[in-house]
Amino acid sequence: MNPNITVRRLGAAAYADLGPAFAELAGHALEPNPHMAPAAISAATLLVPEDDIVVLCAWFSAALDFEQLIGVWALRRERGWRSGFSAALVSPLVPLYEVSSLPVIDRDHAEEGTRALVRYLAASSDLPHPLILPVLPMEGPGFAALCEACRVTGSRIFPYERWNRPVMAPQPGETSEAYLRRSLGSSYKKRMQQFRAVAKQGALTFRRSRGKAALDALDTFLALEASGWKGEEGTAIACLPEDAAYIRRLAELFAAADGLQIDTLLLDGQVLAMGLFLESGDRRHFIKIAYDEAQARHSPGRTLTIAMLQADLASTPPAMLDSGAGEGVDAGTYVWAERRAMAHAIIRTGPGRLGLPEAAAYARMWLRRLRGFVQARAARHGKK
Repeated sequence: MNPNITVRRLGAAAYADLGPAFAELAGHALEPNPHMAPAAISAATLLVPEDDIVVLCAWFSAALDFEQLIGVWALRRERGWRSGFSAALVSPLVPLYEVSSLPVIDRDHAEEGTRALVRYLAASSDLPHPLILPVLPMEGPGFAALCEACRVTGSRIFPYERWNRPVMAPQPGETSEAYLRRSLGSSYKKRMQQFRAVAKQGALTFRRSRGKAALDALDTFLALEASGWKGEEGTAIACLPEDAAYIRRLAELFAAADGLQIDTLLLDGQVLAMGLFLESGDRRHFIKIAYDEAQARHSPGRTLTIAMLQADLASTPPAMLDSGAGEGVDAGTYVWAERRAMAHAIIRTGPGRLGLPEAAAYARMWLRRLRGFVQARAARHGKK
């Protein structure tokens, strides 16, 4: 164990004061994750009781009078049907809108920082030892550091559902045309013809808003999402008071740090589609998309992503744009070329056997598969 690294546990209120320290960490992180930021944790208190939130902070001391934040992992206590009614810790705090379960670790202290966090969890007698990680990347340097920390501490990772998430990771100096040719392959000509056909219907305008301008555009975004089938079914953010309050608070806090972005595509001044993003370090995370369903013939979602990509590669693109797509999303609907292996996973910190959280996870997996089979069978019979 590195004697220069100390792990301390904070509540949401105390962690809120570490915004500058987290921003510095994110700029030097192995893999930035905006949902470990103090802003995200503060917003999450609208949905998660503060007493259930556990924030682990790893500090590196190079001298007696200096400490550097080198690791953050925010988790919440849970005891419900998702955990098999057994005590567990879950990360991120609000998985419905969040994109990664990985902790944020300084790249110069990757292995020892991650190991310190996992060792702290394994040694804590007052914290549950199962960790439920519903959006865990299964590749990349963050996952490698987590695997090594589990190996050293005798912990085990149990992935129980896997999928490939679309991401954008452009090559240095790559143009939008070169990227689109690479990503779309044989469908490049057809997709770009469709994109150009939209512009022939009127004046196609792309608008990128950040900070306060993005916050001002949030109401339009929420109204657009609620104008379609999600609004009719009551699942749009604007139809869910608690979720709407959470997203508004999240946007407000990230806008204050210039970490909020909304991209808008307009046709003759009318909004076709909008995308909501959070940014941390050199990464951008796609939280939600909304589009005008009355303009479905223009494929507004895909048209927006092409316009976004062109805007990104015409300036300084993020090192990675994470689509945030879950396991039920068809990766082929995105224009981004790269894919990242993801999984729902459980980590059993320290020695221990499989328990109720793992049993509940596998039961949900098989129930979803059975439901998918029944729905697919019903659809086939409906076509006959």
